[in-house]
Amino acid sequence: MVTRRLPSSVHAGSYRLPWGKMWPCFVGVAFVLGLPRIALPERSGAVPGTPLSVAFAGLGGSVESSDPSRQSASPVRRKLPPLRVADNRRFLVTADGKPFFWLGDTAWQLIHDLREEEIRRYFADRRDKGFNVILTVILVELRFEQPNAYGHLPIEKGRPDRPIVLPGPDNDYWDDVERVLRLAEEHDLYVGLLPTWGKWVTSNWQSGIVDGFFNVENAEQYGRFLGSRFKDYNNMIIWILGGDRAAPTDEARAIWRAMARGIALGVTGKEDYSQLLMTYHTSGPGSTHWFFNKEPWLDIHGVHSSHGRWALNWILVTHAYTMKPTLPVIDLETTYPEFRHGWPPTEATDDDARRAAYWAVFAGAAGHTYGHHSIWQMHSPKYPGVAGPKRFWYEALDAPSALQMGYLRRLIESKPFLTQRPDLSLLAFEQTKPWEMCLAIRGEGYAMVYTPMGHPLVIAMDKVGFPEVRASWFDPRTGKRTEIGRFKGASRQTFTPPGKPAEGNDWVLLLEDAGKSS
Repeated sequence: MVTRRLPSSVHAGSYRLPWGKMWPCFVGVAFVLGLPRIALPERSGAVPGTPLSVAFAGLGGSVESSDPSRQSASPVRRKLPPLRVADNRRFLVTADGKPFFWLGDTAWQLIHDLREEEIRRYFADRRDKGFNVILTVILVELRFEQPNAYGHLPIEKGRPDRPIVLPGPDNDYWDDVERVLRLAEEHDLYVGLLPTWGKWVTSNWQSGIVDGFFNVENAEQYGRFLGSRFKDYNNMIIWILGGDRAAPTDEARAIWRAMARGIALGVTGKEDYSQLLMTYHTSGPGSTHWFFNKEPWLDIHGVHSSHGRWALNWILVTHAYTMKPTLPVIDLETTYPEFRHGWPPTEATDDDARRAAYWAVFAGAAGHTYGHHSIWQMHSPKYPGVAGPKRFWYEALDAPSALQMGYLRRLIESKPFLTQRPDLSLLAFEQTKPWEMCLAIRGEGYAMVYTPMGHPLVIAMDKVGFPEVRASWFDPRTGKRTEIGRFKGASRQTFTPPGKPAEGNDWVLLLEDAGKSS
């Protein structure tokens, strides 16, 4: 409750208050012992202890938010454990140290375009296929000036410092965002939450020229509002700044830093990033370490390898992996099946999306973000498609590559992957074609080699380091494993995958310490 005595000329009712340079809000006015008092609504987003400028009915003054129950009272819920960076700085773990392999899906338009029954359908499908992170946007790229599926707009036109907040439950855009967070958690999904698409800071993908409605001041105010409004969900939010935009200029970087600072202030009451998990989504091809490498708020290096058939994301991941200070690396956006790219335009396939996922992980990524051309934009009969989607989002849910992402997650999670690292010294052959690049990783008691086209693999067995090796083929298309046999000695050994070398005939060679494996 926030109260202030006001002159008796004020009448009981609902008033809209412009809070200085923050945001407008409806408040209630009542009379206590004959004196008028105002009360901020639960969903106001006001920060306790923060002075707020108030002006209405020709009156001025200030009030102070002092009740932490200002936000909506959430129902009792089973909270997902917070995520943090692992002690080795290469992977993510839950708060109690359990390994977490990021398997994300881009659903950029979900908050704006879908209703609850559609959200439930999408979340259930992604959970069942093994995804555990959904990436979505608050201030969206498409249809931003149109009301969302519930008829709500997020902010006053061009004013991110003025979110449209209305009293009562399920009554404004911010209630809709909370619904998405609540439903995601019900489905055991974390949310990679973008406060805004990057075009509202810089319209050009690469230049960094600031020409949107964000500036340093209102970016911090908006971030503070978000942090305060959704602090109760901070356990299951990965805050993702950017939104398909590079930040090569001081002006652009200052805005993103201010937004990060505001989120921290809203969540913790101070500029403390230790309680948040945060990264940045740049334009593609690109990486956060080009612009933000030693930021106090940056927990994950995000790369964007672009959407074409031959997105060589292993190069971007490898570069980010070597940066200091050490941070986990994740490709936040890559090849989209059914997206046409290049000249002449060629359509990306499920094989291309699968190859990008394995390339990223075998180059050292802490997980991978999948996406489908029909799903990122939530294409449906209600809205025109962007860049020629071939089907509606709900028809694309069962794309083969979406199911195959779960096979990758199960493969990695079958091993103690916190010990995992790239190791090309296992490969005893020369590689000259980047689009046919074979990659190797190793961990405690195992090694794996990925061949994207099914070429024979010559392995330096002395580098594997096990007295006896149990070898198997893992099929990324089916998730099935076939044992090859056991091998001793320190000489080179050639392993030839099933089938003939060709696009789409990718395989994983799994080498295990026979003395430890069953």
